[in-house]
Amino acid sequence: MSFREKPWFKFLSNKYVWVLLFFCVWMLFLDNYSYFDHRVLNQQIDELEDNKKYYQDEIRRDKQSIKMLKDSDYVEKYAREKYYMKKDSEDVYIVEFEGDTVKKHK
Repeated sequence: MSFREKPWFKFLSNKYVWVLLFFCVWMLFLDNYSYFDHRVLNQQIDELEDNKKYYQDEIRRDKQSIKMLKDSDYVEKYAREKYYMKKDSEDVYIVEFEGDTVKKHK
């Protein structure tokens, strides 16, 4: 029995198998819309959607801060805590201790 009569040779000598194989290779590797390009683009889309969610949360947080800063009492509290501002008749003392951080004992 020669190798031309074997089933694997008949399968590989079929022109439709070669066309299908060529098509698969073309679509996976060579085409502008290849599978691997789509994977990269999908990863970029996921990354951009994560960034979008982060920035939407930041915008929401900033809008809330702006809303709170419209209140004069909150503005005064914020200025005192963040920038150590004071009224003219007040004195501000900043007390720092050595080793302010909490140390964990093992």
